[in-house]
Amino acid sequence: MNQLELLRKFTTIVADTSDIDSICKYKPEDATTNPSLILKAVNLNTNQKFLNQAVKYAKKKGGSKKEQLVNASDKILVDLGVEILKYIPGYISSEVDARLSFNQEKCILKAKKIIKMYEEQGISRKKVLIKLAATWECIKAAEELKKDNIFCNLTLLFSFAQARACAESNVFLISPFVGRIYDWYIAQNSTLNFSYNEDPGVQSVCKIYNFYKKHNYKTIIMGASFRNIQQILLLSGCDRLTISPDLLKELELNNTVFNRKLNPPTTFSKPPAPLIESEFRWEHNQDEMAVQKLSEGIRNFGKDQFLLEKIISKLI
Repeated sequence: MNQLELLRKFTTIVADTSDIDSICKYKPEDATTNPSLILKAVNLNTNQKFLNQAVKYAKKKGGSKKEQLVNASDKILVDLGVEILKYIPGYISSEVDARLSFNQEKCILKAKKIIKMYEEQGISRKKVLIKLAATWECIKAAEELKKDNIFCNLTLLFSFAQARACAESNVFLISPFVGRIYDWYIAQNSTLNFSYNEDPGVQSVCKIYNFYKKHNYKTIIMGASFRNIQQILLLSGCDRLTISPDLLKELELNNTVFNRKLNPPTTFSKPPAPLIESEFRWEHNQDEMAVQKLSEGIRNFGKDQFLLEKIISKLI
């Protein structure tokens, strides 16, 4: 049994890619996408049909060029999701434009639009997770969307305050970013040499896991953004792990046996009183790494969304 097969016994495997060939090869339960992965996918010659379909759709919908760019971008997002769902049994995570991350109402409207577009193609909302950055506004948007049976994946999660607020808002799933946390600490001091057990990204997810399970929160924890398979194996037992094709391949080629690392408790404790907005903002602000990585992630996803629109703009 290789490590990927063994990991499946403890954890639900999710593919962090929009590449259909990789999804077919590794047979994950779910798949996740983001603006960077969407941009990469549409630049492949094999995916030109998605661009053409999107432009045709946008022109038919009409409106200003800006409206057509938005509609075409949403169409690509949904069409890629529909295609991926042909090859997985579980959820596809589709990300809302990161530039809306500080506007609760616009995130809600965009999420409802995306779900409607999926449903127009015969895809149940029960198969789609709307990805939102884990800002206070998006966490509250996810809380509202759940009332309409629209479930969300809160991404770009770096601080314990973000994780706690998500659980207290009964968000469906969170994606804490292991590798980007690790990157930040290495960038601060290139001479640091963490042992695997001291990896700050791994420690962050372990803290969230223990807190969630201790208080019996139902929010699913999906570790994300890995730099090596050791980070993945140290989080074996986490509810879900979303893994890139390169690391899935490395796990598949490795037969070294490992033991499950994360295990839920047998007894539970009463949770603390929920954070209010000012408390959340203060606690998150106290984590310099989280503040920098969240804003950086939103900016970079926004840039990739802009680049996607630039490609579409030439075709409209």
